[in-house]
Amino acid sequence: MKIRIGSRDSRLAVIQSELVMEAVRAGNPGVELELVTMKTTGDKILDRTLDKIGGKGLFVRELDAALREGRVDLTVHSCKDLPMEVPEDLPLAAFPRREDPRDALVLRRGAEKMEGPIGCSSLRRKLQLQALFPGVEVLPVRGNVQTRLQKLDSGQFGALVLAAAGLRRLGLEDRISRYFTVEEILPAAGQGILAVQCRRGFDTALLDCVRDREAALCAQAERSFVRELDGGCSSPVAAHAVVSGDAVTLTGLYVDEAGRTSKGTVSGKADGGEALGRALARELKEGHPCLEK
Repeated sequence: MKIRIGSRDSRLAVIQSELVMEAVRAGNPGVELELVTMKTTGDKILDRTLDKIGGKGLFVRELDAALREGRVDLTVHSCKDLPMEVPEDLPLAAFPRREDPRDALVLRRGAEKMEGPIGCSSLRRKLQLQALFPGVEVLPVRGNVQTRLQKLDSGQFGALVLAAAGLRRLGLEDRISRYFTVEEILPAAGQGILAVQCRRGFDTALLDCVRDREAALCAQAERSFVRELDGGCSSPVAAHAVVSGDAVTLTGLYVDEAGRTSKGTVSGKADGGEALGRALARELKEGHPCLEK
């Protein structure tokens, strides 16, 4: 039996897909896997920020079509790049173990301190960076990780802020100058988590060896929070969950249309993350941050 795995054609996306494929092979001896890569609309349009061209859905459109048409059987995504609304016919089938969810500061090669603007296309990161470093200039940057690093090292920026998970998976951990704690910069929902998607009705038993309970519970809670706020790539919302035994603690960040920031934390049963995410979102939107309970 041959299973075709669909992936964006960026180096990071391919590495992430290969990580999933290695785990599937280890748990299913004899299964034949084929990697099918493709360039998505979001990968092709690099001269504008995502909120100007249609949001995160541009990174999955071609992959979704390939699933529906039977050209691939599974697709692998960075969970944080997935739209919050998932089509009923293309369910999320598995979440592997989470990588480091934190954001990281990357300096120009040879630099000992930040000199010049910070490159960052996320409004979520921009607002939190400006709170950490008052007066700092934050400019948009597009492209894959390698392209962004080239722009940094050529002098276009003094630093970049990137997801630590991507840098680690690419073997570029040595470029990290500083990890931001989740208290300093709250991550994007699903940051560090991979998601495996399939067609409805596809037998996903071969993914049992890939599924991670904590990653799934965190993704559920974080995505529920953002979904309730109707947050897309242009919305500066953030969410981070931590599972401990049968409990989950979720922290969320919401910025209203006037630029006022609300941040709150709520805890509850781990399998109730969907409801916790919705409740925290409503509390913050109404201007009454939840207290940890």
